[in-house]
Amino acid sequence: MLPYCLLKPFVFALDPETAHEMAIAALRIRGALIGPGKPLPATPVEVMGLSFPNRIGLAAGLDKNGEAIDGFATWGFGFLEIGTVTPRPQPGNPKPRLFRLPEAEGIINRMGFNNHGIDALLANVKAARYRGILGINIGKNADTPIERAADDYLIGLTKAYPHASYVTVNISSPNTKNLRALQGEAELDALLGALKAKQAELAQQHGKYVPLVLKIAPDLDDAQIATIADALRRHRIDAVIATNTTLDRSAVAGLPHAEEAGGLSGAPLFERSTEVLKKLSRALAGEVPIIAAGGVVDGEKAKAKLEAGASLVQLYSGLVFRGPGLVAECVAATRAA
Repeated sequence: MLPYCLLKPFVFALDPETAHEMAIAALRIRGALIGPGKPLPATPVEVMGLSFPNRIGLAAGLDKNGEAIDGFATWGFGFLEIGTVTPRPQPGNPKPRLFRLPEAEGIINRMGFNNHGIDALLANVKAARYRGILGINIGKNADTPIERAADDYLIGLTKAYPHASYVTVNISSPNTKNLRALQGEAELDALLGALKAKQAELAQQHGKYVPLVLKIAPDLDDAQIATIADALRRHRIDAVIATNTTLDRSAVAGLPHAEEAGGLSGAPLFERSTEVLKKLSRALAGEVPIIAAGGVVDGEKAKAKLEAGASLVQLYSGLVFRGPGLVAECVAATRAA
């Protein structure tokens, strides 16, 4: 396989979404040909009652439909998270909806949970040879009224539960209308209460406990962070992912595409997401583990996420700019943590 530094100019010459689709297709073929491959030297850590071979994982969004699980497994991740997936297939928002900001190592997307639906994703999970830790990230369909959002999440949890190592509830994407309203105190309390009740029912039905994880936004003030931390503890949520993409553009002001609607990820997100991580860590005081995501483009930033209070770290946009070698670099940087 050619080094990513040689492939990158050709990748960046393509439309971003076309490049993404081609990468998923290539990884699907690679996984089919060689299987999941050997993991990097293990440095096990236990989080949520699960034993992770290392602290570095694939964030949701890169493999929305679980099409390239075995391909991504060849990169040395300690865990993979696929999705976000909705109960029914949906096309997402109109194109173009994905933009690179190479000067800042940033990406703006307004994909809108485009995916083939949870049944298609689960068919891919069943066909994969990967047997490591697999998170399934669930969301609501765009045309489901916000007051009935819990119905979609309960469908997602019920279907994903037998096949997932953990299930992530995504209420923080900025690209589905009103979705972030579910982070409000009353809305979050109702949603988490319904999901925990369903989790208990499913644990009894399937004879196993599958952890429940909440993914939150970086665009939260101190009062909102405190409210979310209280809800996580009260409902005994198993972990929280901090954070999703940001609507803030101060870190990329003046750059081409900076004013495109959508969520900003990559290096410009690092400071904001890490600040939320620190505040959340202080509020939770170790009672709920945190999975960090946002702006990890090198090993030092992965290490910084652990120092800020995270137990695990996920990669997404950094892989676009650095390639698969970023995984080994981050694993090495966090090995002694």
